[in-house]
Amino acid sequence: MATVQLQPRPLYGIGTVSRLTGIKADTLRVWERRYDLVASHKTSSGRRQYTRAGLEHLQLIAALLEGGARIGEIASAERKTLESLLRAGGKQGSESIPTPKPRVVFVGEALCRWLSDHQGAISNVDALLAEESAVKACSSFPEDLESVDTLVVGGDCLNGLEATGIVRLCMQLKPLKVLLCYESLTESSLRTLQDHAVVVLNYPLEVGELACHLNLALVEKHSAVGAANIADLVNIRPHIYSEPELHDARLMKSSLDCECPQHLVDLITALNRFEAYSVDCSTESWDDAAVHACLYTYTAQARWLMEKALDTVIENRRGELAGLESAKNR
Repeated sequence: MATVQLQPRPLYGIGTVSRLTGIKADTLRVWERRYDLVASHKTSSGRRQYTRAGLEHLQLIAALLEGGARIGEIASAERKTLESLLRAGGKQGSESIPTPKPRVVFVGEALCRWLSDHQGAISNVDALLAEESAVKACSSFPEDLESVDTLVVGGDCLNGLEATGIVRLCMQLKPLKVLLCYESLTESSLRTLQDHAVVVLNYPLEVGELACHLNLALVEKHSAVGAANIADLVNIRPHIYSEPELHDARLMKSSLDCECPQHLVDLITALNRFEAYSVDCSTESWDDAAVHACLYTYTAQARWLMEKALDTVIENRRGELAGLESAKNR
């Protein structure tokens, strides 16, 4: 029987890779011809697409080039070599090494089709898609697959045969968690999986719910070694405004004739405080840590959205000031 074909996701276009690495798209094309640094995939129309591994490889190269290396000297180096060179450069070099993303395997035809339209749900993981049922996949999965953090399996019905296939996949892949996404399932099939860490998700899937569970899987991955705080374990939105900038925004006046800036600053300040609290709050177990990681992630997202709203108000005010200045100079 032929080995299951695993499709890496997400895939990044050359424009996105250029933005995330700081390497011009034309330079990437030249490197492809000269150094064989090729895109992982090409669409039927010839558009280049890079896997996360390909993107991270180019990020390592970009960091070394910034430190003075020459592309001809490092173009053919493997990832481990590039990381060693960066670590040799001290703390700054080490901080340039991308943090490995959780490895998540998705099994199921309908599930994989859904993911093709909702790649945002897997933007923070290293995903591999197998468009096969668990029954078919378990007998032909690649044996040399590296460690898997989460197994996500979906389909029409979770019956006894499908559950047995999932058990065999669990024995092969040894995932820390299994997420089940089926339109219908039976209690007996769930009992077949009782020895595994199984979570049943609502079907049809919610993008936010799936993304949250994948973030929590990252927390559990690190539970064996511990972590300084929850912020080290989840992906968050960066802060747009510092405290002094928020203070200045509170005092802003505009033609909107409302107190939107003040209210937005109050919301952002409160969310900042809770964000910090959810990081520092002591937890008795890693179940508690997972809950706080979820709170932290959602709070950071809400804070970032409020900062974007404040940004809209500030841009409006800047436009007003520019108009007044232009009228004054006429």
